[in-house]
Amino acid sequence: MSARSGAAGPLVLLGSAVVLVAGLFVGFRLLTASAETIDAGPTCETRVVAAEDDVTSNLISVDVYNASSRAGLANRVSINLQRRGFLAGQIGNSTSKVDADVAVVLTNDRDDPRVRLVAAQFGSKVQFAEPDIEVDGDSVTVIVGDDFEKLGKDVRKTTNDRRFTVCLPTVPAV
Repeated sequence: MSARSGAAGPLVLLGSAVVLVAGLFVGFRLLTASAETIDAGPTCETRVVAAEDDVTSNLISVDVYNASSRAGLANRVSINLQRRGFLAGQIGNSTSKVDADVAVVLTNDRDDPRVRLVAAQFGSKVQFAEPDIEVDGDSVTVIVGDDFEKLGKDVRKTTNDRRFTVCLPTVPAV
């Protein structure tokens, strides 16, 4: 062993100690620092839809739940509805006891134009049922079952017979 390698040992140890102390100092400051938050502002913009206005797909949020044995079905259906202009809502596995062969729209009002437009995406095999799970009043809730294959005809608007408000998502300017 040379004399030079013996002198390098204490320098490496000293350097490691400096890095350790600096790391402890920075870590303690990060741990005790207050979080700087910014007011994100509103996440949506309220819009009134008049009775004489058409109801279009870009005004409707759709929650899709999977009652089938196929993994990811609710996500795929939600993506396909978004391609038709609908807004993404909640997706997940269904906890409803409603028997969903193809698709079931959970609603208390089958005549709601938003419900009619979403139901039109599933064609004539769509069924309607009273909600037996908690549903978001601002979204239309759909449960898809094992017999679901694909969406029906692409319908993007329908007539409206009532006044209602929607909350359209906003994208914050950065």
